Amino acid sequence: MFTRIISSTLALFLSSTLVFADSPKIENVAARKSGNYWSFDVTLKHGDTGWDHYADAWRVVDLDGNELGLRNLAHPHTNEQPFTRSLSGVEIPAGMTEVGIQARDNISGWGSEIKRIQLR
Repeated sequence: MFTRIISSTLALFLSSTLVFADSPKIENVAARKSGNYWSFDVTLKHGDTGWDHYADAWRVVDLDGNELGLRNLAHPHTNEQPFTRSLSGVEIPAGMTEVGIQARDNISGWGSEIKRIQLR
């Protein structure tokens, strides 16, 4: 009986820890225009623990939350924090002077933080 209580308590603790894990933090964004397209270098920080929990994507969105570009992250970065990944070929509608960057992890989904970036 005691072993079952300990096992149940441990399972509850581990599942609640994963549910309340922090979303990836957007540390830095660099944007540059080349012709009609934009490139973005985004630096993220996240407590990746391995394949079970890691930052798995970031995206460029307009101010209404519509996705303009998506950068999938193919693997955990447990030993590389923070880390920077790039996305090029993003088409930004004419006249748009600001976009947002939003990050996602494979447990919590899209984070609530949307870092706003001025396009110059």
